[in-house]
Amino acid sequence: MTKIPSTQELIHGDCLEEMKNLEENSIDLTVTSPPYDNLRTYNGNNALWSEQVWKDCIQELFRVTKQGGVVVWVVGDATIKGSETGTSFKQALHAMECGFKLHDTMIYRKENYTPLTHNRYEQEWEYMFVLGKGKPITFNPIKVPCKYAGQKTWGKPNMYKDNSGKLTQVAQTIINDTKIRGNISSYLVGSTQTGRIKHPAPFPEQLAHDHIISWSNEGGTVLDCFMGSGTTGKMAKQLGRDFIGIELDPDYFEIAKNRINATPPWELVNEY
Repeated sequence: MTKIPSTQELIHGDCLEEMKNLEENSIDLTVTSPPYDNLRTYNGNNALWSEQVWKDCIQELFRVTKQGGVVVWVVGDATIKGSETGTSFKQALHAMECGFKLHDTMIYRKENYTPLTHNRYEQEWEYMFVLGKGKPITFNPIKVPCKYAGQKTWGKPNMYKDNSGKLTQVAQTIINDTKIRGNISSYLVGSTQTGRIKHPAPFPEQLAHDHIISWSNEGGTVLDCFMGSGTTGKMAKQLGRDFIGIELDPDYFEIAKNRINATPPWELVNEY
């Protein structure tokens, strides 16, 4: 299959100001991760972060997203005085107030999370809110092998409940070779997975890869309004998508720019 050339537009600036320059209904997919409350300083820029900022950002994302487009909002909560803030929930609910549909609440599980000393179970996951501007137009599901592929469903007839609660009988079937993957995704994290990038919280390249192939097609436009170290941009370039990245911090912007520029473009389509 012939490669579709992709473009990368990297913008150093405030996402709230820079997104105003993007056309309405122009973005197919956003994969981004905002600051998690005051959990990290991001070279002191987190002092600029507030509830009003994330509210305005989500509203602007709704404006620039195409009808049928998707925003993947990767987020977690800080723990302050022994209590999780719940900001992630507030952000998802605000997105719905702005007009987004909460298409899926996915979980990003860290296979090698860092153990801490505290009186609670270890925090090994974060949210990945999949927000749709209407029903998503694109879904290229990642599939996994079925454990009992090719076998017949034996025993008594299978029963399931429909939306009304009524039991319906399902005839004996042959189990497929594959099925759609579940909505909990596990990834290795840490500096060895990211090439020791000088950024405090890069998310895994595979995470960005999986969402880009799931919710967009070749030649589509992918946005990351909190570009950070450029992970979304790197994977968008490799996968033949146009990319727009916005980053406020000058040091992180240079890291992202160098990292994306050094990434070879995608050559030929591989089977997902």
